Amino acid sequence: MKADHASRPRGWAHRWRHSLRLRLIGVFVLLALVMAAVFLGGMQRAFSSGWREAGRPLITDYMDRVVAELGTPPDINRAQALEARLPIAIRIEGPVVNWQSRPESGDGPDWRGRVGRGNDWRSRMTADGHRVTFGWGSVNWREGPHGIGWFTLALLLGLIAAAYAYVRRLLRPLDDIRAGAERFGRGAFDTPIPLRRRDELGELAQRINTMAHDIEGMLDAKRALLLALSHELRSPLTRARLNAELLPDAPEGGGERAALLRDLGEMRDLISDLLESERLASPHAAVQRESVDLAALVREVVAEMPAAHAVTVDLAPGLGPLALDRTRMRLLLRNLLDNALRYSADAAQPPRVTLQAEGAALRLQVRDFGPGVDAAQLERLTEPFYRTDSARQRTTGGVGLGLYLCQLVAQAHGSRLEVRNATPGLVIDVLLKT
Repeated sequence: MKADHASRPRGWAHRWRHSLRLRLIGVFVLLALVMAAVFLGGMQRAFSSGWREAGRPLITDYMDRVVAELGTPPDINRAQALEARLPIAIRIEGPVVNWQSRPESGDGPDWRGRVGRGNDWRSRMTADGHRVTFGWGSVNWREGPHGIGWFTLALLLGLIAAAYAYVRRLLRPLDDIRAGAERFGRGAFDTPIPLRRRDELGELAQRINTMAHDIEGMLDAKRALLLALSHELRSPLTRARLNAELLPDAPEGGGERAALLRDLGEMRDLISDLLESERLASPHAAVQRESVDLAALVREVVAEMPAAHAVTVDLAPGLGPLALDRTRMRLLLRNLLDNALRYSADAAQPPRVTLQAEGAALRLQVRDFGPGVDAAQLERLTEPFYRTDSARQRTTGGVGLGLYLCQLVAQAHGSRLEVRNATPGLVIDVLLKT
């Protein structure tokens, strides 16, 4: 409870620092209050220093006339008539008459402690020694400011609400720009930022749209260049491999020819993987879906692997077909199995492929029982050209595109590839929706 209470001010402080709307409304309210205070203070000072000094002689002369009208000694009946006719209260103190028009209470007249001060301009002495003091009576005009105060408060709150609505509407393009920046950061350039106005924010949104269009063009050009280079490199590599195949074996059992063929094969696989990754990474990647018996495809791919006997297959019975891209799913299975076999050479158990139903989906799982991967490297396994420290030796094979391609294939099918340590080994899951 204390932690929640302590975190609340930090949350408001963060929102205040983060929200431009709140700060603009705060500035508006503060400016309104300061302007109101300055205006009221200036008007009060003007009235107090100007009109009060100008009106005091008139009020003094009028009170002298009222005291004279009361007579000597002061007549209570006349005082009552004056008090009933005028918005004043009268107090008479003296040797003969001691009378007060209203009792001293919370709703009584405002005497403000003026009695007993010889220089009080609201107090007068008669010739027979009576002091007549005037005060403000409890009249209707004193109740007026309460209604005016509530009206002023309601008007101020209404102005704040209107200002907030206007500022929110004024800054609405910022929300569009933020959402557009997030889309562009994900590589989704198909939906530009809507242009709601023609002011500075509208111009900013237009420039960001132009920038996103230029970035999309550069990415498409880079992808097209990479595809073209990869495609053009296939022909000379094929010829080089053919020429290497025709070379005679080196004398005395030299392995130069085998090493050359291995390197050429690795370059061929790299180019193929690059081509496929660029096709799948494209926002217009075409997935040729057809009805595929995934269990049968798993058996087929496992049988094609060089070390098929070293793979354990656990397939749930009665699994229905799925609408999948057969070629891409074959690529995914081959890469996952190749990865599992590569790091299971010295493991106590062979790799295992599991396929089972999970609700309305099928879960494909490939697990090896090797050394596993450091937890800090798990999230980077699906990055292109990333290989763990233990796999950086060229003798292990691979260029770091296998799991990246698997991730792209899973995403193209509306799924996601999950990698986690199983202690021992590594588990890779793909959930395919039916």
